[in-house]
Amino acid sequence: MSIFFNDQEIRELIAEEKRVISDVVDLFSMKNKKGHKESEISIPRSDGSSFKIILRQNSKDPLDFSAILAFVPTGKKQDFKLRRYNGKNHQHRNRLHKDKFYDFHIHTASEEYQRAGLKEESFAEVTDRYTNLSEAFECLSKDCNVILPEDKQLKFL
Repeated sequence: MSIFFNDQEIRELIAEEKRVISDVVDLFSMKNKKGHKESEISIPRSDGSSFKIILRQNSKDPLDFSAILAFVPTGKKQDFKLRRYNGKNHQHRNRLHKDKFYDFHIHTASEEYQRAGLKEESFAEVTDRYTNLSEAFECLSKDCNVILPEDKQLKFL
């Protein structure tokens, strides 16, 4: 059975405080995987569910990247992508809204797209708030209430 959240639940999950207590350096120690680098950290919740932050960077194209906030419900292995901050390396099309663009963009999960049988985070909007993965991660942190340890100087490796 797939995971489904309505718009109110999505907003609440995005707004919930996510305090990173693990070594944030792990997030920035990206591992090579088939043409890109990737890393992720998990932020556990008291009910056994967790949030995940996933970073991806194409090995050859600096504009091909994603910073993702996902939610993993208790007892599930599948994640639900709440937000995805993408680079400017492809044309995006909002299938239900009939618009398309080629720019940096932020995907947000929506009930509408889930009900249409599309990926939860299929809807996206253009942004000028970032131009690289590091800045996209900063936007994700601000927008999604991610609290990082104060003593960490975050630099991508």
